Amino acid sequence: MMEIRFRDSTANRIKSELVVIPVRDKQLDNPVLRALDRHLKGQLRARMSKSNFTGAEGSVLLHPTAGMLPAAYLLLVGIGAGETSGDTWRKAGAKARKEAGAIGAGEFALLLTAETNLESAAGAIVEGATLAGYQFNKYRSNGKPATALNRLTLFRSGLKKTSGLQKSVDIAQATAPGVFLARDLVNEPPSVATAKFLGAQAQRACQGRGLSVEVWNKKKIEAMKLAGLLAVNRGSLEEPRFIRIRYRPAGKARKRVALIGKGITFDSGGLSLKPSKSMETMKLDMAGGAAVIATMSCLPKLGLDIEVTGYVPTTDNLPGHNAQKPGDVIRYMNGKTIEVLNTDAEGRLILADALALAAQQKPDYMINLATLTGACMTALGTQVGGIFSNHQPLADSLLRSGQEAGEKLWQLPLVKEYKELIKSAVADMKNIGGAHGGAITAALILQEFVGDTAWAHLDIAGPAFAESDTLLGPKGGSGFGVRTLIKFLLSL
Repeated sequence: MMEIRFRDSTANRIKSELVVIPVRDKQLDNPVLRALDRHLKGQLRARMSKSNFTGAEGSVLLHPTAGMLPAAYLLLVGIGAGETSGDTWRKAGAKARKEAGAIGAGEFALLLTAETNLESAAGAIVEGATLAGYQFNKYRSNGKPATALNRLTLFRSGLKKTSGLQKSVDIAQATAPGVFLARDLVNEPPSVATAKFLGAQAQRACQGRGLSVEVWNKKKIEAMKLAGLLAVNRGSLEEPRFIRIRYRPAGKARKRVALIGKGITFDSGGLSLKPSKSMETMKLDMAGGAAVIATMSCLPKLGLDIEVTGYVPTTDNLPGHNAQKPGDVIRYMNGKTIEVLNTDAEGRLILADALALAAQQKPDYMINLATLTGACMTALGTQVGGIFSNHQPLADSLLRSGQEAGEKLWQLPLVKEYKELIKSAVADMKNIGGAHGGAITAALILQEFVGDTAWAHLDIAGPAFAESDTLLGPKGGSGFGVRTLIKFLLSL
């Protein structure tokens, strides 16, 4: 684990391979930069002028000090002119990590500016610097590991290490391995990351005080009458699994929360077969389940006094000789029935099992995550997840948690009039609606299985998988949802 240090120092005195100075847009005449420029005999200001560096958000300027400062390099990071949010600092930490790696530096020091909310900034910087170092090189013959970041120093004049600062950093360092786990699970090839594999990974990762894991095989799934999971699995040679992970605090639990994640390890569409191009990234269809497993794995380190249960129904969706057919009807444990008209709308079929099972336990809150609909991506793009809820305070809390975590969410409505679109001629409902509003009709189907419990559905089809490299990670699984869920659980 990376060492985090706090230092009472100024930028011209701190010793480090790389010293990072956040700079506000068009505020280049501040005391810190003036002092550094004096020690550098005017070279810093000349370099800023030559490169047109203004401090615009996202801009960087690297400057070697040639021995004129204790630091080998200075890195100016533009943080823009607006309010300095946690996400601003998260990105600054990530940029600093990448620049440190580019020059082969195994550590850096970052100045916490005077107006900074220290606790929020410290955790975000550590989180950004850690997440930016993620790689998935398991299947590369020439994969080169990134330069290890061994130490990060946060400093400013008069800075004192407090319990609040340490707690913020501890949470960031407890969360990042969960994000990495979720990314790893999504990035594995689908022939490796089977339902059986996911169950084994949950048992391996979810260890520690208060955690227990059950992985149900097909016989147990049949005994529990999880009809949706069994129906989707019919076309596969791989057996399904149902993963239940429980976290119980040492003392009496103040709240009880259920987390449910969609675990489709590969989605061909079943008999309603997808075009081949659309299958290329369908290993991502278990990203919701991966986020739940990863979140649960972090809980022993967070000291929560709430009880949390994770549910992950998992199978692939293939067009084998016994695959479910359009026109089939599924009867669920709560008595409700769904007519399957499109076997490619399978995520809602397995989530219905998990939601109905979780609702029986009457938790205070239920939250499900799923790469559920392309319609949500059409509405919100690839960087924003949709949120639906039957309980506005829960939705508001998750929206705040997402904002704090830097994971964008946007609330979409549960339009009750659209229930007409999912009426079936032979069952209680059908698994698809009309040509429009597909994210909403999918959410309305899920709502039928939550009862009176306060519930939220996060459709993460867009942000669960990055199609290109980002500041916080490479192309592939993003681990979206883990940080939001942890922020939410910590807020209860």
